[in-house]
Amino acid sequence: MSLGAAILPGGADNGQQSTFGVMGGGQLGRMFVQAAQAMGYFTVVLDPDVISPAGLVSHYHIKTDYLDQQGLAQLMQRCAAITTEFENVPAAALLTLGAARPVAPSAQSVAIAQDRAREKAHFVRCGVPCAPYAVIGSATELADVADDLLPGILKTARLGYDGKGQIRVDDRAALAAAWDELKNVPCVLERLLPLKAECSVLVARGWDGVMVNLPLQLNLHRAGILAVTSVYEGNLPQTLAEDAVAATRRLAEEMQYVGVLCVEFFVLQDDSLIVNEMAPRPHNSGHYSIDACDLSQFELQVRTLAGLPLVQPRQHSPAIMLNLLGDLWVDNFSPPWDRVLALPGTHLHLYGKLKASKGRKMGHLTVTGVSVSEVRATALAAAQILGIEAF
Repeated sequence: MSLGAAILPGGADNGQQSTFGVMGGGQLGRMFVQAAQAMGYFTVVLDPDVISPAGLVSHYHIKTDYLDQQGLAQLMQRCAAITTEFENVPAAALLTLGAARPVAPSAQSVAIAQDRAREKAHFVRCGVPCAPYAVIGSATELADVADDLLPGILKTARLGYDGKGQIRVDDRAALAAAWDELKNVPCVLERLLPLKAECSVLVARGWDGVMVNLPLQLNLHRAGILAVTSVYEGNLPQTLAEDAVAATRRLAEEMQYVGVLCVEFFVLQDDSLIVNEMAPRPHNSGHYSIDACDLSQFELQVRTLAGLPLVQPRQHSPAIMLNLLGDLWVDNFSPPWDRVLALPGTHLHLYGKLKASKGRKMGHLTVTGVSVSEVRATALAAAQILGIEAF
């Protein structure tokens, strides 16, 4: 179901006409809810976790499974339009919702991002270069893998994230062992390429096809999890940034995508650009936009869902974002936030998660300033206080 007239905020009777639903109760849902509420909308979260970060701050929390028919019916009854905060919400649930309410992104777009094989085919169809790959769904396809795809990375076709469901393989024996370790589920094998850097682009596309984008984001991962995002002029060559933005826009346009879309890229040693994967939602690498841009990725998500005008975001400050994982609490029990916040230009965002564990995303710290050198120095000082590696 498509959107008719724009959904305006500020309904005085707390009615359906100014209420947005979000499938998923994690930190991305929480920040969407906060952005929507700041603009005057009411919110409903559907998530089975009774203490989900988004559920704790939303006006309503429907505590059911994503495929629960009563829960979906209640969400449709309460909301004028619905979005999702992560790509592993069942596409079937979004299809059900989309028959009665505007849903952005669509079930079709989410289904592509949920399956690496379909995602790779989408990249190829759009003419956006990706690493050479093979889809492996059977023992026969495993045996038929071309020699030039090794060494490579074997990834499950579905449900892999933050480095999970991925195994490096150097030869055929390792490939066979890895496929067994991943329980012989459908996988994608990608050739291992010489990487120089990782980056991402966020675009927002409206129901009317208007599209805007945030600046190119330079990313550093550790153990498969985003650790640092740096966003400032000159973080990567201008021509490369333009190519990444153009490719991201092309991928969104071909799907007739509505919402916020993040596309991650690899920069190879020869400075060529290849696409890695896409996420049909706001992204960890775009969190800096809350503090460094006049429009955050979450306000863009609200605007796309509501059918409000999209204007090109402007970054007013160079920024570096440090991801805050549960290791900080496990190792230190109580991180010294007073010392961190004594540094100029620091912005702390904690996600309201009540239990910390190693590798779990608990929050992020964004550092802004008047110059790149100032921001880098402050980010390094904050990282030293917290006992984490910055660069």
